Amino acid sequence: MPQPIGSSGPIGERLREIRKRRGLTQHQLASASGVSLSLVRKLEQGERDDTRVETARALAVALRVPTSRLLGGVRDMQGASPSVVDLWTPVRAALAAPPPGPADDAPTVAGVRAAVAAAMPLAAGDRLDELAEVLPVLLRDAAAVAAAPAGRAVNAGLMRLVGWMLTQTRQFDAAEDALGRALDGAPDDLDAAAAISTRCWLLLRRGRIAEAGRLAEEWAERIEPRMSRATPAELGAWGWLLLRAAAAADRDARPDDAERLLLLAGSAAAALGPRQVPGGFLRAFDARTVQLKDAEHAMVSDRPDRVLRLSAEISWEGMRPTSNNLNRNRLDQASARVRLRQYAEAVDTLETIWQAAPQWLPHQRYARDILGQVIARRRTLTPRMRVLADAVGVPL
Repeated sequence: MPQPIGSSGPIGERLREIRKRRGLTQHQLASASGVSLSLVRKLEQGERDDTRVETARALAVALRVPTSRLLGGVRDMQGASPSVVDLWTPVRAALAAPPPGPADDAPTVAGVRAAVAAAMPLAAGDRLDELAEVLPVLLRDAAAVAAAPAGRAVNAGLMRLVGWMLTQTRQFDAAEDALGRALDGAPDDLDAAAAISTRCWLLLRRGRIAEAGRLAEEWAERIEPRMSRATPAELGAWGWLLLRAAAAADRDARPDDAERLLLLAGSAAAALGPRQVPGGFLRAFDARTVQLKDAEHAMVSDRPDRVLRLSAEISWEGMRPTSNNLNRNRLDQASARVRLRQYAEAVDTLETIWQAAPQWLPHQRYARDILGQVIARRRTLTPRMRVLADAVGVPL
């Protein structure tokens, strides 16, 4: 018996049921969605029981249903590679360890706060391997001071960073743990909103699109400031939640909702003006942040020309490019180049990212997919393409 639309389980039964309700053949669905006929057949016949969110979105748009309706229940996307799991084992162990007992050389709140601040450049600079080495000690010391009110806030801030890094490296269960603790220890709604924003990103990475959208919109409504007297911190937190909600709407094949939310985020950026949002690179927000997400929206909506045009209009004056902004946008640019059959330019862009962030790029499944598409269209690979394929983990 077919599973109800929106239930958990393999995508194929829901895909076949919705396609038939729409009166489409497999060939017509493949043509309307841009998804290969062979993949449509494999999904419906159960030879493939899962697919990427982007592929599901293309099918959902053609079928005129939300992506989450087609995907069904909770999906856990591909996690970390074995080498990443090994490297970060001490971090996960420190996260799971009980608070240390009293000691003669017990850490102080001020000392832990300074140590966390000193580690931030490692995160901002995408030096993930080095960060994995220092986090276990930081987690131990932050847990030791967490009983004091000031220490609780320091520990929550560290948990936000750890949750971010674990999400970045696709260690999803541990990231959920860290972000839950960050939320529990948040001293106010703005710190809580920062944890929620990262959790929405985590949910999107896990394929839990509808849940991410609901959470982001709920918190955006909860902290929406009065624009006439809103602080930079309030505008930044609200703006980021709106962007997370827009990303969820995009991936759920609701482009009108995505554009509405992007416009609201733009109003937050306009109200902010030249003022800086406090809190470091994880909370950085301004008009360029919205421009970057607008370009991402264009890529999800399959408008590669617009991706490249919007990306070219972004000014980096006064803002340090990082993988949290420029390099993520460069992936969209590379993907747009592939859509436009500009394969050499796509490889150039990926190579630029690799040179700028060699420890970050291997964690991006998006990069593997982009390069995989280029390789599939080439009879032979150039030496630099082979090097890049090894760097990002494209399967042999």
